[in-house]
Amino acid sequence: MLGDRTIRAAALVGLAPRLAEGLDWFDGMIEANVAEYVAARAGHRVVASRLRAAADEIRADPASKVLNICAQVPDSDRQVVGDHGIRRMLERNFAEGLRVSEDGWVDDVLAFTAPWGFDVAAIEAPTLLWHGENDVYSPVSHTRWLAKRIRNATVRIQRGAAHFGALKAMPEILAWVASGAAVRSAEAQGLG
Repeated sequence: MLGDRTIRAAALVGLAPRLAEGLDWFDGMIEANVAEYVAARAGHRVVASRLRAAADEIRADPASKVLNICAQVPDSDRQVVGDHGIRRMLERNFAEGLRVSEDGWVDDVLAFTAPWGFDVAAIEAPTLLWHGENDVYSPVSHTRWLAKRIRNATVRIQRGAAHFGALKAMPEILAWVASGAAVRSAEAQGLG
């Protein structure tokens, strides 16, 4: 929506718009996510009610949420989350994200299922789409759908990776985004 101010964009394990034509939005998605997104159709109050109890449990014991993740994901995600540093980071993130309330989680669920307000075909900035092939939270079909519609998209689908593989890909993605800023700076100085 701020195309004139966007040099490059990247999306890791992204979702397509909820009503994406030609995409079975829920296909390959873990049942817990399907239930949250279906509840979003009923509105804020229903989603908040569903997530309140889960948020209370996570606040009481963030480590249990990470253990629950490990029980539901492919081996590649279990390996990533099995790393002590990443596991502790996730526990801290869950605790901090829900410290005051579950409102942010509720807002995310509602935003993921709401209309985007623009056509992805209007995206002109070079866009890097990264996805783990075995993602069960946001299936890779979403990135493939986006890639067909974003003109300047570069797609990296990593075989053998899943959702949390994005954590390992992040340094490379950030370097790619930053290299666009360097090109823009050189052009502004008349060097490019």
